[in-house]
Amino acid sequence: MSKVRAIRGATTADENTKDAIVDATREMLESLVEENDFELDDVISAFFTTTKDLNAQFPAVAARKIGWVDVALMCSHEMFIADAQERCIRVMVHVNSDKTSKEINNVYLKEAINLRKRGFEDEDS
Repeated sequence: MSKVRAIRGATTADENTKDAIVDATREMLESLVEENDFELDDVISAFFTTTKDLNAQFPAVAARKIGWVDVALMCSHEMFIADAQERCIRVMVHVNSDKTSKEINNVYLKEAINLRKRGFEDEDS
């Protein structure tokens, strides 16, 4: 019997443009799918956040472009922390999965790998 699992991802956009935000988000979502081997029908919802310096496009647009048309999506801005990673896009995807929580692979791409180095992964909930 499958359970609902949360999978986290983070990446950075090269600049605050529609294309840069969509491209970075698409790459992150495709990596999450590949690393966790789930199907579109397994996806329940996705909650995206961006740092305040990204406001040219909703990250959820990338999800729609890759076919997540029947998935509940929401976007918001992160809390402003003075020394936080800039141009950062985060997602928490809820999926039905037979995997244990230890088998879930969170994905950190581009400059967002710094979040793991700084220890923010525990604070990023």
